[in-house]
Amino acid sequence: MQEALNSLSSAAQSGAATPSSQTDNYQVIRRSGDVVSFAPQKIAVALTKAFLAVRGAQGAASASVRDMVNELTEGVVRALLRSRPEGGTFHIEDIQDQVELGLMRGGHHDVARAYVLYRDRRNQERAEQKKSAEAAAAAATAKPAPTLHVTDNGQRVPLDQQRLQALIESACLNLNADIQSAPIVAETLRNLYDGVPLAEVYKAAILAARTLIEKDPDYTYVTARLLLHTIVREVLQRDVQPAEMQAAYAEYFPGFIRKGVDNELLNPELLNFDLPRLGAALKAERDQQFDYLGLQTLYDRYFLHVKKTRIELPQSFFMRVAMGLALNEDDRNARAIEFYELLSSFDFMSSTPTLFNSGTLRSQLSSCYLTTVPDDLDGIYESIKENALLSKFAGGLGNDWTRVRALGSRIKGTNGESQGVVPFLKVVNDTAVAVNQGGKRKGAVCTYLETWHLDIEEFLELRKNTGDDRRRTHDMNTANWIPDLFMKRVMEKGQWTLFSPADCPDLHDLYGEAFEKAYTAYEAKTESGELKLFKRVPAVDMWRKMLSMLFETGHPWITFKDPCNIRSPQQHVGVVHSSNLCTEITLNTSDTETAVCNLGSVNLSRHIKEGVDANGVAVKMLDHDKLRKTVNTAMRMLDNVIDINYYAVNKARDSNLRHRPVGLGLMGFQDALYEMRTAYASQGAVEFADQSMEAICYYAYWASTELAKERGTYSSFKGSLWDQGILPPDTLKLLEKARGGYVEVDRSAQLDWDALRAKIARDGMRNSNCVAIAPTATISNIVGVDASIEPSFGNLSVKSNLSGEFTVINQYLVRDLKRLGLWDDVMVMDLKHFDGSLRAIDRVPQEIKNLYATAFEVEPQWLVEAASRRQKWIDQAQSLNIYMAGASGKKLHDTYMLAWVRGLKTTYYLRTTSATNIEKSTVQSRVLNAVPTAPAAPAAQPAMSTLEAAAAAARAQAPATDIKFCAIDDPGCEACQ
Repeated sequence: MQEALNSLSSAAQSGAATPSSQTDNYQVIRRSGDVVSFAPQKIAVALTKAFLAVRGAQGAASASVRDMVNELTEGVVRALLRSRPEGGTFHIEDIQDQVELGLMRGGHHDVARAYVLYRDRRNQERAEQKKSAEAAAAAATAKPAPTLHVTDNGQRVPLDQQRLQALIESACLNLNADIQSAPIVAETLRNLYDGVPLAEVYKAAILAARTLIEKDPDYTYVTARLLLHTIVREVLQRDVQPAEMQAAYAEYFPGFIRKGVDNELLNPELLNFDLPRLGAALKAERDQQFDYLGLQTLYDRYFLHVKKTRIELPQSFFMRVAMGLALNEDDRNARAIEFYELLSSFDFMSSTPTLFNSGTLRSQLSSCYLTTVPDDLDGIYESIKENALLSKFAGGLGNDWTRVRALGSRIKGTNGESQGVVPFLKVVNDTAVAVNQGGKRKGAVCTYLETWHLDIEEFLELRKNTGDDRRRTHDMNTANWIPDLFMKRVMEKGQWTLFSPADCPDLHDLYGEAFEKAYTAYEAKTESGELKLFKRVPAVDMWRKMLSMLFETGHPWITFKDPCNIRSPQQHVGVVHSSNLCTEITLNTSDTETAVCNLGSVNLSRHIKEGVDANGVAVKMLDHDKLRKTVNTAMRMLDNVIDINYYAVNKARDSNLRHRPVGLGLMGFQDALYEMRTAYASQGAVEFADQSMEAICYYAYWASTELAKERGTYSSFKGSLWDQGILPPDTLKLLEKARGGYVEVDRSAQLDWDALRAKIARDGMRNSNCVAIAPTATISNIVGVDASIEPSFGNLSVKSNLSGEFTVINQYLVRDLKRLGLWDDVMVMDLKHFDGSLRAIDRVPQEIKNLYATAFEVEPQWLVEAASRRQKWIDQAQSLNIYMAGASGKKLHDTYMLAWVRGLKTTYYLRTTSATNIEKSTVQSRVLNAVPTAPAAPAAQPAMSTLEAAAAAARAQAPATDIKFCAIDDPGCEACQ
């Protein structure tokens, strides 16, 4: 066993399936200091030996294990190469870290546990050996250490270690007292070799700091600052001390804009701003706010570059975006500074398309596009063409396909029979793959189909991995667009009839009582024989199939047609036929209008302040004054997007200019709860969801009516619910009336909605829709908070995106555990083993476990209850992921039926995990959760016994897991912000 784990521990080569041509530019530093070529040969063998050591010969020899080993090996290589895309040097520890990560992410917790324990033991042994060697060296005559040289601009010069140490020390300033430069310096020097390029020295410092993030979350800021140093060197072509950055920014900024224009990256109109004034307004100290994930993401995917050399720095990036949004303002310089302040402070962040393209020659700033597909060949392929054009410029797509006739419907032109919706959806799927938004992120589309469509049963199976692959769409999202009548039939155990839209075309545009009347009339026609093409099924059976497919494949999502329409302010000028890619947009679509939405999100955690409650006790609470100011500016920015935006299709332009919808959302909800020390699974969190969303919506609607006073109302305002004095919370009564009940929602309010109603009656609204909560998958990484309204996925986890893999650790938790004296290496190891969960760690107090419960430890009804409180205020919808441990048919039914009764408009991904993955065995918990002392090895036993014990403990801890991840966790998918 020692040989097996030692082989894995010392494998300096990896990736058996990786061509050697891809690894020619890489080297590996062994612990001895020797530098060897990175040859993808040995890790597959080493992994096989590790499985053999832990699971025995029979378990490790199976074909499935061989496949897993190959997959793990390829994953290790991909991660290593991705961390240094242009070549470089790995230390042996880098490879071990990736092996450990691969084992954990692959669910091989028994092997990983043995490996972690073994590495820890070997580190202790090496430390003892080093101490002995140092003592021996001190006793002998000291020899001068050899001088380490670096290569800089082709010149071989001695490494300036004092300068390197000063750089690392400056990166550690003003962080918590546990952040030390010494271990980073030591690790950096350990990873160097004589003649190393100077750029590799700085890269080694970044990687050295990065390895410490799991020890203390503040090391993420150290890593980001070291990365910033390399970015500054790349952009300014010189070293700049932190104290000099303010002046450097002011000097560099006008030249940056000129360079961007000269290289046809930026709009020449930016040259007409007061560039010296804007350069002086940049705040260099805000570069220190970034964590490593945030800054690396910006560097890799957002900063402008010329021939792959970056020309943009963080603060100039935010100012460039702000300038692009202020182009049409009367005082464009003042507004640009105002917008910059909001972005660079992390109080608010525009969506990814806006960040990508603001101020550029092709300013496609909108996030989402919704279309409805007609029932004719020309219209179908025109819709697919529109998908391609919109996706090319970074738009997420939602397509309504309900009008397209079902399988078996007659085609008049050929007197043949239709092949239905599915073959066309295969084309949509492949188009999304082919048009990948310029390589910046994958194209993404979601197709919606109503539950009465005769092709619905095959639609439910589109994401299955079995069956005819020509009738499968593995890359496209799907969603059910469910009328309330179907949900009532499920509740009442009635029958459900499927039709072809060619026979009942009006159902597509009907909802509420009108839909029910027309639908039952068509059912009567089937009874009389007047309508031949139909199918009747028990509604409960259809519902069960919908839920089972959702559990099995993650699709189609559950979304509700009637609340989206009955509560829509724009029901006087059209129908909402679908939501968007991420289920938060609910706008009308038609043959003449492609709906567009422009997104941005308030960082809720930045709007919490110290206050005093009714009992005079000091507490954290929502900062209404700051939130109002943030929302006012954010709404102005979003409204500006509409006029500045580049529209790839005219139908999108016409619709956006006519209705002017925007979608102000939020992120950092979980972080705000941590600030207030409120558990997600609590009534307090539900109340905070209610109060915070009421405030955001109230201030957003007020800001829109203020913009209307300044700029005029949107053109279709007359006749809207806004115009009738019916505000979003009032529409719950309309929904309840249309359903005949089945609406159980808290109706309480804290703000003066009558004053807002009077203000709108006087000044109108600038925007038909104002609020939508998007997933914020990427922009939350940039500002360093939990995404959107999500609970924390894990207190110690790894995030993957196109920039690589990043250790993310909960800084709030670490702060509390330090206060309790519980933060140590064993806690880190246990958090890794238990997937970032505290539940099985005995020494952590229950109060801390409750506060830092992870997503799968929060019962899904809490997610639904909080979402219900938000939805009553929102004029659009919210991207609501459902996390469910120990999923069952009953639990799925209860959760989604609760969502419907609570008035939700949409839900998003279902993420499930088995109960056994949450309730891992704690037989060894007293050993695992104790702070161990290094035991002396029994004299009669070899060191191998440590490994035997590690493997035995790991086998006892073997978990079962069936976590179903959505495309968000695919490193190539960041389609939703």
